[in-house]
Amino acid sequence: MTIHEFLVPPAVACQRAGPHDQIVMSSRVRLARNLKKHPFPSWAKKPDRLRVLEAIQPAVETLPQLAPHFAAAMDDLTPLDKQILVERHLISREHAAKGAGSGLVVNQEETLCVMINEEDHLRMQALRPGLQIKACWQAIDDLDSALEPKLDFAFTPELGYLTACPTNLGTGIRVSAMLHLPGLVLAEEITRIINAANKLNFAVRGLYGEGTEALGNVFQVSNQMTLGESEPQIIERISKALNQIIEEEENARLLLMEKKSKIVFNHIGRAYGVLANAHTITSKETMNLLSLLRLGGELGLFTKLDRSLTDEMFLLTQPAHLQQQHTEKLGAEERDILRATMLRTRLRDIPRPQAPE
Repeated sequence: MTIHEFLVPPAVACQRAGPHDQIVMSSRVRLARNLKKHPFPSWAKKPDRLRVLEAIQPAVETLPQLAPHFAAAMDDLTPLDKQILVERHLISREHAAKGAGSGLVVNQEETLCVMINEEDHLRMQALRPGLQIKACWQAIDDLDSALEPKLDFAFTPELGYLTACPTNLGTGIRVSAMLHLPGLVLAEEITRIINAANKLNFAVRGLYGEGTEALGNVFQVSNQMTLGESEPQIIERISKALNQIIEEEENARLLLMEKKSKIVFNHIGRAYGVLANAHTITSKETMNLLSLLRLGGELGLFTKLDRSLTDEMFLLTQPAHLQQQHTEKLGAEERDILRATMLRTRLRDIPRPQAPE
């Protein structure tokens, strides 16, 4: 079975719902772990990486929490397979670049995923739709507890879990949420929010994490400190910050509708016009315009536009998902044409937005 056959279709994946999912697209908790007496992946030679993979992957595959699962060595996956996994946020861009000695195990619900020999020997993550940080933590803590008797993790009482990067030292936990914040962007308040988050030791990054752009007004907010705080303390602190950002986004949308409604309607109407009529369109422009369509749906400007449709188009119009639907190799210009055709087709039965009188 291939990874394409195993993963649920995007239409099904995008129907998953969770608390505050009009703003919080997904929540994630990741744990970093390493084995004793083995060099970190970036220092390891190929035989060392293969030994670690051979030790970890069978142990992970036996866990009932992951059933049913898909497992593969990274060098057995095609570049398209890897990019599909990146676009679904199941693996990092760094892991997609890995070859022999690295691996992957993911469950069919896409709620648990284990990367083997990424930056650390183990990167385990739990994902949920909407704001479900505590549920993610419970799931990944259970997975970690089940693995601990099977694997000898590198740990010291003074420093906690030892990791390849000092910023992950201690608990090894990274808690993050993917937030859709078009209200704060349109209100020109996003810089203030990012600066406030940074002062509280939270990182704010783009759609695909560190070093990436916030395409589609999507931002990832995560903790930066892993040492000196317990996991529950980190969970509680970031949960408060996320709730504050949600409130700021809700207020920004209300204020925009109250004071700058014509500007908002103009942005959303133009976005619909381009998406429903373009004959060539880039991935970047598509994501930014779909963000406005999603906002229009939340503001009640569309009578037949469901959020799951905008989220599905957000995923299907990205390069790897677009390529997956065609057998011939697509160039950038061909993708832009096919993307526009798909958007016109999917929006054909969606009436244009109607501004309230």
